[in-house]
Amino acid sequence: MDYRVGIGYDIHRFTPSRGEAPDRKLVLGGVEIPDEPGLEGHSDADVVIHAICDALLGAVGKGDIGEHFPNTDPKFKGVASSALLKRVNEIVQDAGYKVGNVDCTIIAQAPNLKAYKPKMRFQIAYKLAIDEERVNIKATTPEGLGALGRGEGIAVYAAALVVKQ
Repeated sequence: MDYRVGIGYDIHRFTPSRGEAPDRKLVLGGVEIPDEPGLEGHSDADVVIHAICDALLGAVGKGDIGEHFPNTDPKFKGVASSALLKRVNEIVQDAGYKVGNVDCTIIAQAPNLKAYKPKMRFQIAYKLAIDEERVNIKATTPEGLGALGRGEGIAVYAAALVVKQ
């Protein structure tokens, strides 16, 4: 069988002063995290899904998320990143592959994401049309180090395996 692997990374800062834009929701892995400030971005700034999209696009040699959904295009302003993930899955399939699995690590000082990881797995698996067991979400803190440790934003690393159909 033909397997390919891609990696993705994304980082977004919290909205200014962690709360000056109260209408901006924090969305991670397609799940709204209540009572938390949102992240800056052209779309909904779902840093988890953005990293996964880049990993999948990389695996099939189709560039990156910015090439497919540029932040200069008004039609992507405020768009739900889960819709972008669904489109990326179509690109993967059009290239003759299917998603084998996705694994990602969220790096954030806060919030604590333990309760939300199962919901994220479900949402990501649903958009990719794969079993939940093929999606893994990990979260860690930067132990107070650097900009992420000061709570200025959230970063995510993602890896994806695709299999020739």
